[in-house]
Amino acid sequence: MSKHPTFVKGFKGSLDELAQSIGNMTYDQTASIIEKLANDLTRQGNDDLNIRQRKKLATQLYKTANKLYEASDEMYKAWEICKPYMNQDDKNEMA
Repeated sequence: MSKHPTFVKGFKGSLDELAQSIGNMTYDQTASIIEKLANDLTRQGNDDLNIRQRKKLATQLYKTANKLYEASDEMYKAWEICKPYMNQDDKNEMA
């Protein structure tokens, strides 16, 4: 398998379905996924800078990761707004 596949291993749906599934999660979980993606891009940027000497690529990955960190922060804010209004069934699924 390619180091950079064009699909998500273990997921049988389309990327649109994956995005919708993530978007339908509670916003704190969506924020967490966005943050984890940012963490991974930062890791890749570190590897490209320190191991492969690809400064231009590393810089772009860092910029992208920083935007994702900002998006994650904003999604956590959305979570704080809607959290008190979550119905009891949703709260039980989180526990």
